[in-house]
Amino acid sequence: MIEEKSREEIVCLLIDNYVDLQRIKKANSGVKNDELDYQIKGTAVKLASMGFAVEGITI
Repeated sequence: MIEEKSREEIVCLLIDNYVDLQRIKKANSGVKNDELDYQIKGTAVKLASMGFAVEGITI
C-alpha cells in the first residue's frame, strides 16, 4: 500500500533537503559544483511551487 504524505510533511522534507544542500555547499569551500547547484535550484523551485520563497536564503 502506498502511503500518502500530507502537504506539511512534504514541505518539511523539502526544507530539510534545501538546508542539507546549503550546508554541503558551504562546506564545499567555494569549489564549483554544477550538480550541487542544480539540486539546490530544483529544491528551491519545488518550495516556490508550494508558496515558499527561498531566494537569498543561504547558510
